[in-house]
Amino acid sequence: MFSKKIGIDLGTCNSVVFIPRKGVFLNEPSVVAVGVSENRILAVGQEAKEMTGRTPDTIRVYRPLKDGVIADYRVAEAMIRYFIKKATRSFSFLKPELLVGVPAGITSTERRAVIEAGMAAGAKAVYVAKEPTLAAIGARIPINSCSGHMIVDIGGGTSEAAVISLGGIVTSSSLRTGGDKIDQAISNYIKEKHNLAIGEQTAEEIKIKIGTALPHTTFQENSERRRNTQKVERGLPEKEEKKLEIRGRDLISGLPKNLKISSNEI
Repeated sequence: MFSKKIGIDLGTCNSVVFIPRKGVFLNEPSVVAVGVSENRILAVGQEAKEMTGRTPDTIRVYRPLKDGVIADYRVAEAMIRYFIKKATRSFSFLKPELLVGVPAGITSTERRAVIEAGMAAGAKAVYVAKEPTLAAIGARIPINSCSGHMIVDIGGGTSEAAVISLGGIVTSSSLRTGGDKIDQAISNYIKEKHNLAIGEQTAEEIKIKIGTALPHTTFQENSERRRNTQKVERGLPEKEEKKLEIRGRDLISGLPKNLKISSNEI
C-alpha cells in the first residue's frame, strides 16, 4: 500500500525519472563525477556534465552507460541511488519499486546487471521492460491490437526498430550506434579539416543547432529543382545555410581559436 513506484529510462546520454501522478520528475544527463583520491561521488547529472573537459587530475567524469547498457557497474549504481534519493525525498524510509527501460537487444548478462544495480542502490524490487514497447505506450499506440505498429527509437547509444502487435514485440533490430557516434564524427571532421580540437559538449551543440540531413542549395539550384515538379514534392533542402561560431584548441599552435562552421559541412 505504501510502496513507492518509480520509472527510470537509463539512457546513454540522458536519464529520465517518472513518478506516477507527478509525471516526469527528473531529466538529467547520465554523467557522474568521481573524486579519484577518496573514491567518492562528487556530482551526478547536469552538475557533473558541466565538469566534462574541465576537471583536474583529481576528478574523473564517467558516463556509466555505453550503447544503452551498463558499462561501469559501481558508477551506475551510484547514479541510480541518486535518482532514488531525489524521487523519494519525502518517503526516504520506504524502498521503492523500479521499472527500468532497457534496449530490446539486451543480453541476459546486461539485463541482470541492471536489476542488481537497482537492488544495490536501494530498490525493493526491479522490473525491466523493453524500450520500444514503452515508447509505443508513451506515444498512445494501441499495442494490444492485432495490427502491427513499427517503432523506431533513436537514442544516444542505440538505435532500435521494432514491430509491436498484441502487446509484444514480433520482431526487432537493435544497433549499438546513435547520437554519440554523430558527435564523434563531427569532432573528428573538425580535427582533420580545421586542425581544431573540440570537446563532447561542443560537438553535441553543433549537432543540435546546425545539424541537417539535406544541404543548403543556391538560388540557381533551387530554380532548377522547381522545373522538375515531381522531385520537389519531398526532401526540400534548407532555405538558408546556417552558421555557428565555435571555440576550440588549435592543434598546431596549442592556443584557443574561434572558428565559423556551416550546416553544409555538418
